[in-house]
Amino acid sequence: MKARTSRPGPGQQLRRKNGLQKAFFAGTALSFWAILVWLPLPSLAVNLPKSTQELFQEDRVWTVHFKFTKEQWEAMEPEGGGGFGGFGGPGGPPGGPGRRGTDAGDNRTERPTPNERPGGRPGFGGPGGPGGFRGGPDGPVFGPSMILAPGFLTQGDTDEDGHLTQAEFEGLATRWFTAWDKDQTGVLSEDEIAGGLNAALPMPDMGRPGGLGGLGGPRGPGGPGGRPGGFSLQGAEGQRNGLAAAMGIEFKYVHADLEFEGQHFTNVAVRYKGNGTFMQSRNSLKRSLKVDLNKYVKGQKLVGITKLNFHSNVTDASWMNEVLSHRLYRDAGLAAPRTAYARVYITVPGEYDQEYLGLYSLVENVDNNFASDHFGTKKGTIFKPVTPQLFQDLGTDWKAYNQSYDPKTDLTVAASQRVMEFARIATHADDETFAKKLEEFMDLDTVATYMAVTVWLSTMDSILGPGQNYYLYLQPKTDKFQFISWDLDHSFGQFGMMGSQVQRENLSLMRPWTGENRFLERLFATESFTSRYMKRFKELDESLVRPERFHQQVDALAKVLRPAIEAEDNQDGKLARFDAAVSDQGLAVAETPQDIAPPPDAVPGRGNRGRGRREPGPGFGLGFGAKPIKGFVTARAPFVHAQLAGESEGDTVGGFGAFQGGGRPGDGQRPMGPGTFLAPGFLKALDRN
Repeated sequence: MKARTSRPGPGQQLRRKNGLQKAFFAGTALSFWAILVWLPLPSLAVNLPKSTQELFQEDRVWTVHFKFTKEQWEAMEPEGGGGFGGFGGPGGPPGGPGRRGTDAGDNRTERPTPNERPGGRPGFGGPGGPGGFRGGPDGPVFGPSMILAPGFLTQGDTDEDGHLTQAEFEGLATRWFTAWDKDQTGVLSEDEIAGGLNAALPMPDMGRPGGLGGLGGPRGPGGPGGRPGGFSLQGAEGQRNGLAAAMGIEFKYVHADLEFEGQHFTNVAVRYKGNGTFMQSRNSLKRSLKVDLNKYVKGQKLVGITKLNFHSNVTDASWMNEVLSHRLYRDAGLAAPRTAYARVYITVPGEYDQEYLGLYSLVENVDNNFASDHFGTKKGTIFKPVTPQLFQDLGTDWKAYNQSYDPKTDLTVAASQRVMEFARIATHADDETFAKKLEEFMDLDTVATYMAVTVWLSTMDSILGPGQNYYLYLQPKTDKFQFISWDLDHSFGQFGMMGSQVQRENLSLMRPWTGENRFLERLFATESFTSRYMKRFKELDESLVRPERFHQQVDALAKVLRPAIEAEDNQDGKLARFDAAVSDQGLAVAETPQDIAPPPDAVPGRGNRGRGRREPGPGFGLGFGAKPIKGFVTARAPFVHAQLAGESEGDTVGGFGAFQGGGRPGDGQRPMGPGTFLAPGFLKALDRN
C-alpha cells in the first residue's frame, strides 16, 4: 500500500506562506543592512555639507578620517631636510627621535607608536618649543648643527687636525665662559649666553646662489635670464617653493582612503604640505596635509571641491590667526579663502587605529574652482610668487620667471607676456610712465584693499617680507593683476623673525616692507594707489578692525574649538597655551604711541626703536614674546590712529632679523642671531642646579 502524503490545510498553507514571506523579508533586510555597513552610501551621511558655503563655516568642526596602508603611510615621508623646530613657538613635543638622523635620540627609522611620545634630546627653543633637530641621510642638515659644528671645530681645534679632543672641548668652554662673563660674576645669564654665541658662531653658507643664500646676507645683483641673488625661498626648477623646498624636501602624493562625515572617498591623493610648519612639526604626527580627490579618480569631488587643505596650526597657539585673517580680507570685500575646522583621525593597520591627530583648520584651495566661485570664471591665471623682488625684469624668456611666479593654472602665452611686460615697466620706466601704466596692469582698488589689510595685520611673512604666502591673479576680463591672501599663521604681528614686537605693532602705514623692494617702493610712491590705499585704511579703521570686534570673534570661536583641542594629547601644554592665547592675557601692558615716543635723534621712517620697551613675554607663534590676537589688536589700533592723524610715522622693521642681528642696544629686545635660538637649549642642558 502506497504511503499517503498529507497535504497541509488552508490554515497551514497560510502560516507557511507567511513564514516564507517573513524569512524572505528578514533576509532581504539583513542583506540591505550589510550593504549599508560594508558599502556606505554618500546619501546616508546626514552631516555632509550641501554646498561650498556650508562646507566653509568658520564655526563648523567636521570629522575626517584618513586610512592608509602601512606602505602608503611610509611612502608619504619625504627625504632630505631636518627638523626646524619652533624657535619658542607652541611647536611639537620636546626632542624626538630623528627619522633618519644621527643627532636626535635613538636613531629609529619608525614613527612613534600611538602610546609612545617621542623621546630623545630636548629641542632648542622657548616654552613649548620645537621638536629635535635632525640629520639627514647624507649628513647634517638645517638646524643648530649647521651653526654649531663649524664654530666649535674652528675655535676649539687648537692642533688643527680636524677633530676635537676632550681637552680641546673643555678648553673651548673655558675660553668662551671667560669671554662672555664680562662682569666676572662667575655666572652667565641666558642673554649673556646668547650674546656670546652670536659673537662666536658665524652663520653658515646656506648653499647655491638663489637658494637660502645666507638668510639675510647682502643681496646679489639680479639680471636677465637668471634668478636674483641673495635671500630666496625657491625650490628646484619645476618643484614647489618655500623653506622646506629650498632645503631639498619634496612631498610625494600617496594613495589613501578618506571618510568625511561618513562619506567615503576611495583612492584619494594625500601628501604633506607646508614649509616652516612642516619643519616645526616633523617630529610629531600632526602635520599639515593636502588632499586631491580627483587625482586618481577623475570626477571625484566634495560639493564641487577637488582639493582640500588641512592646516595643523602648530605655529599658532590660538588656532585662529589664519581663520580670522582670511575673514578680515573677505569682510573687506576681497576674494579670499574660506575656512572651517576638522577633527582629523588616521588609521594605519598595525600602527594606528583611528588615532586622533588633533584639530586642523580646513582652508579653501586657491585654484580654478576658487576662481569660479569668487570671480565667476575659470579662465584667469593664478600664480603663487616666491620672490623678494616682484615684477623685476628677468629678460624676455619665460623660463627665467617660471619658478619665481609658479603658475598654478594653465599658463597661456598672453598671460606670461603680461607678467614680463609689466616687469619691464616696473623695473625700467620713469616715474611718470610707471604711474600712467600702473592702472593698466593692476586692479588698484583691490590691490589697495589687500595692502591695507595686510599692513594692518602686520603680516611680515608675506609680500612685505621674504616675498611669499600670497597669490597673484590675472583677471581675464580686465587683464589686470590683483592679490589673494594665503598662509596667514603668522598674521597679527606674530612673525617674530622680523622686527621687535612693538615695531610690528607700530608698523608704518607708508613704508611697511622690509629691506629694499623696488615694486612696493614705486607702488607706494604713486598717488593713484596711495589715495585709494589711505581711503581704505581709514574705512577699515572706522569699522572692521576695531579691537572689540576681534575680541568677540576670538571668544566665539574659543567656545567651539576648546573641546577639540582638549581632546588632543596635551602633555606638551597645547591646551594651556590655547587658554592663555584666547584670554585677556597681556592686554594690561599694551603700549600706546606716547609710551614709545621716538628718541630726539630718531630718523623718521627708518626703523627707529622707541623707549618704554618691555621684556618679551610667552611665545604664541614663531615670535619671541609675540602677543596673541587680543593683545596685538589692542596695541595696534592706537598706533594706527596716531599715524592716520599725522602724529606718528610708525616703525619700519629690519630684514630677516633672526639672521641679521636685528636688535639694538636699549630697545628691550635681545640682539638677534644664532644665539637667540641656541641660548635656551644651552642653559637648559648645562644648568644642573
